[in-house]
Amino acid sequence: MNNFSLHSLSTALHHKTVSAVELAQIFLARIEQFSRLNAFITVDSKFTLAQAQAADQLLQQTDSGPLTGIPLAHKDIFCSKGLLTSCGSKILSNFIAPYNATVVERLNNAGMVTLGKTNMDEFAMGSSNESSWYGPVHNPWNENCVPGGSSGGSAAAVAARLAPIATGTDTGGSIRQPAAFCGLTGIKPSYGRVSRYGMIAFASSLDQGGVLAQSARDAAMLLQTMSGHDPKDSTSVDRPVPDFMAQLEHSLAGKRIGLPKEFFGEGIDSDVAKTIEQAVAVLKSLGAIPVEISLTNSPLSIPCYYVIAPAEASSNLSRFDGVRYGHRAAQYHDLIEMYERSRSEGFGEEVKRRIMIGSYVLSSGYYDAYYIKAQKLRRLIADDFQQAFKACDVIVGPTTPSTAFQLNAKAGDPVAMYLNDIFTCSANLAGLPGISLPAGFDQKGMPIGLQLIGRYFDESSLLNMAHRYQQQTNWHQYFPKGYQF
Repeated sequence: MNNFSLHSLSTALHHKTVSAVELAQIFLARIEQFSRLNAFITVDSKFTLAQAQAADQLLQQTDSGPLTGIPLAHKDIFCSKGLLTSCGSKILSNFIAPYNATVVERLNNAGMVTLGKTNMDEFAMGSSNESSWYGPVHNPWNENCVPGGSSGGSAAAVAARLAPIATGTDTGGSIRQPAAFCGLTGIKPSYGRVSRYGMIAFASSLDQGGVLAQSARDAAMLLQTMSGHDPKDSTSVDRPVPDFMAQLEHSLAGKRIGLPKEFFGEGIDSDVAKTIEQAVAVLKSLGAIPVEISLTNSPLSIPCYYVIAPAEASSNLSRFDGVRYGHRAAQYHDLIEMYERSRSEGFGEEVKRRIMIGSYVLSSGYYDAYYIKAQKLRRLIADDFQQAFKACDVIVGPTTPSTAFQLNAKAGDPVAMYLNDIFTCSANLAGLPGISLPAGFDQKGMPIGLQLIGRYFDESSLLNMAHRYQQQTNWHQYFPKGYQF
């Protein structure tokens, strides 16, 4: 049952084949059994079972929804009332959220059952899930490899079937990259589609909540409930949410798929390139029409991103000073020393590095040279996409230049680590929706991800194309050996 789709789980719950409590117990047992993955930071079985009991009461009523009683995991960046919300950081290792993030609240109202809070790169800063204060997460496909980041805990949990589905956040690829590394479907919606209220900020103009799932169909079910305008979030867009499920079966005949020449050049592994070519052939067989396009400025997305994101992070993380909540140094002589020691002790090396970079590029004398120039380049990157969408409907390419790498392989080389986001961060800079889906395996048996990028607020086309592709292939049905039910 741990390998069931959300639709199958919903059917079983509504037909009383299994209760919400029994289902929660199944997944709680698996979380304990495979604790070596370090996928979870917080698991509170009493909290989970109380929600499951409430869900069972709802299931006795005729108006219970399709998600009622289904368990899920939340990335530990979403505030969850009564639960530890740490962002994978020592500085928040004692923070019990007093309220729910809007995403959590909406899924609670749908009757879903929270299994726990998943591990993540500290404050979502990372591409490997090795920067967490709670230790690295292991990839269930090869436990010596990284699961990707920063939503690596959510990805590992769903890949190992410790949870049927999970929330994540994506600032520069942090849903799509771990989805690719762990053989999952991961969607980052358009900026403003999902509320950021209660989602602890890394880079406010780039962060967006999304889903890590086994399939596009499952992702559509959860995204439907997560999406919508939120007056508590000033960046939330007041725009109708389409019925994602209703559009999954639409034909791909005549759909133009853009193939950016910049995504298929040097630096991409041969196994990845070959797999993406095969995936394009499948889409073509479904009626899609390949079109060669160019995203001229996309190779500059990495330097652009790593100016803007640290700049915003240095501002957002200034609130963590040991005064109101979070870690406070045990010994200090005055207020300034309390700030210095609390932040020095509470933040990890990657977070400190990005705060320093961000402070530098925002400082007097460097603001115009770096930050303003990066913002101008961001506009050019967004304009490239708009020009490309005149020739195509969906942009197709690899999610990552390689498959998952060994733990500690790039820990000492930040630039090499940052280059894992080369194909993903441009969508965040432009605010566009993107999805990664399983497309095959390399010679070492590690998953390869296919990325689709769509027009603003056109998540429906991405989910439709991903679903039709998954009807023709079974890559999304594979899961790691040793994790069978």
